Amino acid sequence: MTIDDNAFERYRRSPNAKTTLLRLFLGTLIVVLLWGATTAAVLFGGTYVYFAWQAAAAPPADGVMQGFLASPIGILSALASFAGIWIGLWMAMRWVHGEPLSALLGASRRASRPDFLKGLVAVLITSLISEILLYLLQPGISRGTISLSSWLLFAIPIVALTLLQTSSEEVLFRGYLLRGLANRFRSPLIWALLPGLLFTSLHWSSASSPAINACVLVSIAAFALLLTLVVYATGNLGAALGAHLGNNLTGFLLISHQESYNSFALFTAKPLEGPGWMMSDAILIALIGVACSLLTIALLLHPRSPLKVTAELP
Repeated sequence: MTIDDNAFERYRRSPNAKTTLLRLFLGTLIVVLLWGATTAAVLFGGTYVYFAWQAAAAPPADGVMQGFLASPIGILSALASFAGIWIGLWMAMRWVHGEPLSALLGASRRASRPDFLKGLVAVLITSLISEILLYLLQPGISRGTISLSSWLLFAIPIVALTLLQTSSEEVLFRGYLLRGLANRFRSPLIWALLPGLLFTSLHWSSASSPAINACVLVSIAAFALLLTLVVYATGNLGAALGAHLGNNLTGFLLISHQESYNSFALFTAKPLEGPGWMMSDAILIALIGVACSLLTIALLLHPRSPLKVTAELP
């Protein structure tokens, strides 16, 4: 399985002369500030409203803010806060780099729709395999608290807001940072590794044990490698956008492994942040995550795969 780098070279060379390291740092700072501002607004504003609404009742055992974030409106609000990344990227591209925001999607300035669907389908397939393997490891899946009618009602808003969240992360980490660094440096140890490490580190959870955190970070790192490889193979964010959406939708709407984000899931499994996990469990979870990411890579990049993505060439 070989990858022609012509599409990525075209994407790498697409930034204008204003894409210097200093401007890239300034643009990243703008994105972080806008993202932080929207997140703070959601956390403190939403918690205040939630506290006022719950004033007559006993406060949640794990705190008002945690209670808000675990509630359905809290999850929707948290997803909506990722709009701050999009706003920050628009400001950075327009005022710092003098380029349209669409330049981050690919050299053609648009995301490939066929590759988006291929990435989505491939990850939904491997997510199903992953859930089967996780069930064999820990057969404790139960029906979620949401009714089927409510699930159907909230499905479209959840899909829309999850797309907002995943697309903002992809355009930031596999678009803005990767493209900008690749334009200045030839080594993938810089343009691929640095955004991948930043993306992976954001998934650290203080509520989980060190072993579970390690296994999750290994799985996320493998997934980040998958997303970077499809961008490298296509020179476009389409497949990465679809793959990331499929991964997150599985957890939000189908089977949740996080107690704080299971309000809309049809089924819930043993939460990763809960007690009772052994070191051997963590190792097996990491191996399942890595194996499924490698299988997704094969589905999207193998020449004989019906889901093989297409390089964006003129």
